Amino acid sequence: MSLNETPSGERAHIGFFGRRNAGKSSVVNAVTGQELSVVSDVKGTTTDPVYKAMELLPMGPVVIIDTPGYDDEGALGEKRVKKTMQTLNRCDCAVLVVDVTQGLGMPEKELLSLFQKKEIPYLIAYNKSDLSGMSHADGIAVSAETGENIHALKERIARLLKTNEEGQRIVGDLVNRGDLVVLVVPIDSAAPKGRLILPQQQTIRDILDAGGVAMVLKENELAASLSILAKQPAMVITDSQVFARVSRETPEDIPLTSFSILMARYKGFLPAAVAGASQLKNIRNGDKILIAEGCTHHRQCDDIGTVKLPRWIRAYTGKEPECVFTSGREFPDDLSSYRLVIHCGGCMLNEREMRYRMKNTLDAGVPFTNYGTAIACMNGILSRSLRLFPELERLV
Repeated sequence: MSLNETPSGERAHIGFFGRRNAGKSSVVNAVTGQELSVVSDVKGTTTDPVYKAMELLPMGPVVIIDTPGYDDEGALGEKRVKKTMQTLNRCDCAVLVVDVTQGLGMPEKELLSLFQKKEIPYLIAYNKSDLSGMSHADGIAVSAETGENIHALKERIARLLKTNEEGQRIVGDLVNRGDLVVLVVPIDSAAPKGRLILPQQQTIRDILDAGGVAMVLKENELAASLSILAKQPAMVITDSQVFARVSRETPEDIPLTSFSILMARYKGFLPAAVAGASQLKNIRNGDKILIAEGCTHHRQCDDIGTVKLPRWIRAYTGKEPECVFTSGREFPDDLSSYRLVIHCGGCMLNEREMRYRMKNTLDAGVPFTNYGTAIACMNGILSRSLRLFPELERLV
């Protein structure tokens, strides 16, 4: 991930939906100006959601998603429709593509109902307008074949998306100009060769944007560096894996938190994560714990999600729970069998999908937390880690 690239989790996700042969892929290709999706007269050509991260004017960095037909049939068709429905959970806005020669049928009405239920901003694009010439009060007439109204469609999509340029900050709202922020970044076998992981990159950039000074060091350099600094840091931010050591070596009068806690705040689920972490003490033998990551990566011998977290949980609780692992876009629909869900910081997922995963978990009556909050809790330093957010300390 280049520092110049906008990560997928920061891009607006635009989904194109409709029945088979409505021309979704043709409209996607026309909107993007690329042959992004395979186009064919054969029904069901798009068999899996197609994702494309790109710069699209006038919207800027986006992820375009072309989905399989919602009216697909048979055993495979049911699986494709399920994938389409899962795609809704990460869409910031939706475009319903309707074949103007067929009009709004049951598949389209079901999709509209889903958009409304999930509170997804949407618009209707009546494709193949070159065959009809009709106008539509509830949508926009377009033609992927001739390019008619494609530019207008892009402008309508842009208006659906949030345009709050300030938005939530990772840490910049807590940093004053000239503040020194110390970032503790372990470099071990799990660290990506030649680069920092995404939350670290994003945090550094946010500090710089706020006019702060970022000092990046490894955990074995912290104590010596703090002792020679002429200026006391405004805060220390650490990787969760070395939370305990960093807490011991950081004076109590210096605020301390973690990248993972900051990401939970940024993605809008920190209060739930704090409340969920308190349930670790109630884990019993045989309880199922879901440990979920939003990205996929090569597992190292001491991987934090599949190795370290289970080990720390067993040591903290004195119990033997059953840990289940998911990664990437995998996330169970039915969570009722789990006693707790522990999620990564979600840097590769957009805010809508993280909120969906949290809501789906809480709706099942299952506590939801994340790596950094759980690790701080198990090390007895969660209250200290939340001093920057006094409104949350009462939840500990």
